[in-house]
Amino acid sequence: MIDPCGRVVLVSGANRGIGRGIAEYLYRAGYTVSLGARDARSLAAMTAGWEPDRVHLARYEATDWSSHAVWVEAAMARFGRIDALVNNAGINSTMTIRDANEETLDLVWAVNCKAPLSMIKCALPHLEASGAGRIINVASLSGKRVRNNNVAYTMSKFAVRALTHATRRLSWDKGVRATAVCPSFIATDMTAEVKSLRADQMIAPEDFATLVGTIIALPNTASVAELLVNCVLEDMV
Repeated sequence: MIDPCGRVVLVSGANRGIGRGIAEYLYRAGYTVSLGARDARSLAAMTAGWEPDRVHLARYEATDWSSHAVWVEAAMARFGRIDALVNNAGINSTMTIRDANEETLDLVWAVNCKAPLSMIKCALPHLEASGAGRIINVASLSGKRVRNNNVAYTMSKFAVRALTHATRRLSWDKGVRATAVCPSFIATDMTAEVKSLRADQMIAPEDFATLVGTIIALPNTASVAELLVNCVLEDMV
């Protein structure tokens, strides 16, 4: 396992839900974290009391690619290195084929697919320089199989998996390892309206964060391409 001391991880959408769980886990594990979110004030409140030398806060607007470049440049200026990127920020959509419209589809695509691509592009030279760069793309089991009619969301998560595999090919020889983590329901505000399962039957954010942290810490010789995380039994092959 790689020693987290001194390694810098960027986490998007870090102010709540899955992203917050990942950020808190990584900080406790000894990483230095650079956290991005639309609401910088919530990040400041969340990290109150954390060691200032190990925390950097930045504005992240998924649909504004200039904010991605500014964030990466600021993290480099602050710490002089970037070792991992967690593309967590995303949105849900219940748009179906019958009610398809370009406005919804474009927004889902911009947030869930184009933004992670932009963040990877910005961070990749620094991840390659690390020699053990890690990219975690939070996808979904909805990117592995189709179990409902939410076509915009499902399409976007299938695309995130494709992005992950393209990234693995691109920088493998420079030590960058990319993983698509595909969870079922996680108990966050995004799944608060789910009626088929209670929150205590879903994946706990802290358990999901532990899995993400484990992948980041694996050596170059033990890379995970995709990690499927179930909370109920279902056939995956």
